[in-house]
Amino acid sequence: MANLTLRQLRYFEALAQHRHFGRAAEACAISQPALSVQIKDLEETLGTGLFERSPRQVRLTSFGEAFAERVRDILRAVDELDDFARSAKDRLTGRFRLGVIPTIAPYLLPAVIGKLTRSHPALDLHVRETLTPRLVHELLQGQLDTAIVALPVAEPALIETPLFSENFVLVRPDSDAQKPVPAGDELRNMRLLLLEEGHCFRDQTLAFCNAPSAVPRDGLDGSSLSTLVQMVGAGIGVTIIPEMAVDVETRSANVCCSRFEHPQPERTIGMIWRKSSPLGDAFAEVAEVVRLSFQSL
Repeated sequence: MANLTLRQLRYFEALAQHRHFGRAAEACAISQPALSVQIKDLEETLGTGLFERSPRQVRLTSFGEAFAERVRDILRAVDELDDFARSAKDRLTGRFRLGVIPTIAPYLLPAVIGKLTRSHPALDLHVRETLTPRLVHELLQGQLDTAIVALPVAEPALIETPLFSENFVLVRPDSDAQKPVPAGDELRNMRLLLLEEGHCFRDQTLAFCNAPSAVPRDGLDGSSLSTLVQMVGAGIGVTIIPEMAVDVETRSANVCCSRFEHPQPERTIGMIWRKSSPLGDAFAEVAEVVRLSFQSL
């Protein structure tokens, strides 16, 4: 297999992830025909097919599935070699892949990106916004360097660094501004609007309300905090949002915000990264930038 190249492995990994030649080519910043040629050359080098191709879908063969596991291990090891070299320089430079959950990204990222680019001008920052389970998976696969999430994630292979805590805030229509603030268990009997399943903030809100997560909720779920707040402004119900989102999400809605009685519901935000990464000290520097960014909001 003298002709097997690292570039081919990266192209293969992209196609295995996206299952679509066009999207994989875009992710690799090459043309689709060029990607197809590289994958075909790889299959010829291996002497067997890696993908089943159809007009609408690309599937891994059984050999391709097994091959993909080994390729991910190889690429992760190569990336960690690069991280090791960067750590030897005692400075954070080059590509930095940062993940962040959707209930943090719009509110904290502008400040984080500004501070990072000023403090580390040689950093090539790549941001990935998605749900916690996906971020954890991509971290473990070596597709991300670190991520900003709500803790805990309880994954033994990852380091968790708490950064700050923030309270939850009740959002109601303006007409409810003078009403008493309901307790958590009282919210179960109200039209409580929540993020759709998969968001950790949804689970944290339900835990505060002592409400089961499996109860059907016809028409009461949204895909973003923006949608939930606008629904409240339209008089559909009430919702709970994290404190960092208040200024952004409520400025264009006919809503009022109220704090709960003590002890107030809250979440702990932190950064996570692989224990095996040699860039732990550099990630700790980034964590401090994130902490300071929150304090400046």
